[in-house]
Amino acid sequence: MKFKSILFVGFFICILSCGNSDDNFLTTLEGEYEGTFTVEYQNDQTFSNPVEVSFGGGEFSSSTGPNRFPAGGSGAYEVENNTIQFTDKNIWTADFDWNLILNGTYNYTINENTLTLSANKNDVGVYKYVLKKK
Repeated sequence: MKFKSILFVGFFICILSCGNSDDNFLTTLEGEYEGTFTVEYQNDQTFSNPVEVSFGGGEFSSSTGPNRFPAGGSGAYEVENNTIQFTDKNIWTADFDWNLILNGTYNYTINENTLTLSANKNDVGVYKYVLKKK
């Protein structure tokens, strides 16, 4: 009986210690985010603007920044390992860098409540979103 009591107490302590006390810890992409979009082109030009991105039910939407930095986008997304595949559903004009659209494959990392998306697209530059969950 004493062994069962010790086992139960040990199990209970283990369960309590596995809980996360940080309510801001990001466990799912679902929700609204705000942060900064930055593109660093191969020619050393860099552009940054505020951005908002939302995820819900397998769909995403991204705001447009001044001068299309970023261009925005909306459609479906799929997470696999450490990448997110965005499939934009919009029709776009041909007068800007289409890599500024949130579309294609991005690597992602999550650190507490910060989501970072980055992609090196077509050897043109690095496109990066640093977002905090609202």
